[in-house]
Amino acid sequence: MGKTQIGAIFAAAVIVTIVAADVIFFRHHAAERLAVNVGIVLVYAAFYWRFFKRF
Repeated sequence: MGKTQIGAIFAAAVIVTIVAADVIFFRHHAAERLAVNVGIVLVYAAFYWRFFKRF
């Protein structure tokens, strides 16, 4: 898999995770939703840099 494909898969995974968390847990909680969304992005970024930075 190329770097572009891995990036696209990761972007899709981040989007799906954020939308699912928003819809399921934080529909009416704006501040909590923002905090969780930032946390999700940071976790995915750390995972990407740890395992896929070499590609």
